[in-house]
Amino acid sequence: MNMTPQSEKWSNKVTRESHALDLEEGVFTWKDPKKIARSLKASADASVRRKAPPLRSAMSMLVFYINRAGTNLNDEQRQILERAKVELRNLYEHETG
Repeated sequence: MNMTPQSEKWSNKVTRESHALDLEEGVFTWKDPKKIARSLKASADASVRRKAPPLRSAMSMLVFYINRAGTNLNDEQRQILERAKVELRNLYEHETG
């Protein structure tokens, strides 16, 4: 399925200019899943604009990026981001007990 230029611009804009979270530049391109998870957690915890709980907001942004990248995301980076989801859950789980 080919994406139109308009939809590519839309997903890029959401990733760059999310109103819910202030993301560190390039966070989804990093090679360390723990670092990605810590950054997303910090962004979600600090946000006063998010409408959902921090874990849900952070996970939504991560899943959104994975889904919108589609076939443009190489297998190595997809695996790193999938591991970041596990790390993100672990960070919040350890926080609550």
